[in-house]
Amino acid sequence: MTNNQPHHDLSGPPTAPPLILGPSIGTSLAVWEPQLPALARTHRVLRWDLPGHGGSPAALLPSDGSATIGDLAALVLRLADEQEWERFAYAGVSIGGAVGLHLGVHHPERITSLAVVCSSARFGDPAAWRERAALVRAEGTEAMVASRPGTWFSHDFAHTPVGAALIEDLRATDRAGYAACCDALAAYDITADLERIAVPTLVVAGRDDPATPPAHARRIADAVPGASLLEVAGAAHLAGVERPEPVTAALLTHLTDSTAQPHDDATTRPQNDTPHDEVPSRPQNDTPHDEVPHTHTPHDTTPHTDTIHTDTTPHTDPSRHATGMAVRRDVLGNAHVDRAVARTTPFTARFQDFITRYAWGEIWTGDGLDRRTRSCITLTALIAHGHDAELAMHIRAALTNGLTREEIGEVLLQSAIYCGVPAANSAFATAQRVFDEIDAEHVTTRATTRASTTTATTTATTTSTKVDTASRSDTEK
Repeated sequence: MTNNQPHHDLSGPPTAPPLILGPSIGTSLAVWEPQLPALARTHRVLRWDLPGHGGSPAALLPSDGSATIGDLAALVLRLADEQEWERFAYAGVSIGGAVGLHLGVHHPERITSLAVVCSSARFGDPAAWRERAALVRAEGTEAMVASRPGTWFSHDFAHTPVGAALIEDLRATDRAGYAACCDALAAYDITADLERIAVPTLVVAGRDDPATPPAHARRIADAVPGASLLEVAGAAHLAGVERPEPVTAALLTHLTDSTAQPHDDATTRPQNDTPHDEVPSRPQNDTPHDEVPHTHTPHDTTPHTDTIHTDTTPHTDPSRHATGMAVRRDVLGNAHVDRAVARTTPFTARFQDFITRYAWGEIWTGDGLDRRTRSCITLTALIAHGHDAELAMHIRAALTNGLTREEIGEVLLQSAIYCGVPAANSAFATAQRVFDEIDAEHVTTRATTRASTTTATTTATTTSTKVDTASRSDTEK
């Protein structure tokens, strides 16, 4: 790294399609750790730190209040030029996502696909960002620490090793670099230009994100032609950290689609761009993430699951298996899949591979139906054929996919008409048993968590408690 470059690292095969990952304000490139192993199997991944964050010098952005998102985009292009990447896929979180939207508008010839995670086309009142910049310049980033739990992720998750490490990254962030990023957000509004983005775009929102609520993601997805939208249940602003499985699965599907297209010039030296001469987007009304009001509307409460764009190019078996396993874990849960994998024998290995590649890697990842609808269809088919054991498993999966208990009851009632009353009667009994088990697990886990919290005296005990809490959250969803 030179003094005019952000700190960055590279992972994955050197000849694989390039992918650049941008972080959120107050974090480091470590915010992408949960996704890195999966993404680096099929891409040459470059993660970078914002100025003053992680290992990047703060002086990469001006400190006089004039910094823009265009300046950050220029740093990304500089990194791509150094790697001799003419075109690359880009994904970014929050301010990192804003950089991606800027690239999509002003440099569409440079990016092959775009993923915007928990971000916005405008973040609120610029005055609030100026105030935050002044606060951090005066008091340092410690002034922001107390408000991150509940904004970045749940208060419980903040006490896990991963959550605690991210808070420490915030504490270590240079005050000048953080403030300059606030200046950039204050001067950012790309709303009017979203329709100019012409690359395949995935938009991800945390359903519990108070910083950039799902309505922000929907506005981007509605404005960008052909964009896909994923809302992640049980996730706040750093959805990829708090709920890594659905975010990773969505990214894999999105990137597999884009990299299936030829990129013969992916490592060719680019023509001379002049990113520093770009005119920044007009100043806007930008409020710091946690200050953006979230007014729920009927549209806000519409459950969304991954509606990922896929093309007709056949996926390779390794990519299908990786994507399928990620989606399988997201829908059925890690515990179930781990048990299935542990029980695999030489006799059943081909069947396990088959259902992972075909059922989960192709059917469940298709863009024709969302996961809620697929769950409704699956429940009905299982009721019709009397597969009660599979039905119990997929009732849990339906809850994970966003169906409520009442909606599951409606599916079962509808099945009584078309599958027969005896089949529906058995299905209602199965569903009630599953709900009772979930309620019992919930009560037991809360009691365990409360007792562990009271008696915790070691780091190991604390970590175990938080793992229990995270598991409970997954079960409830």
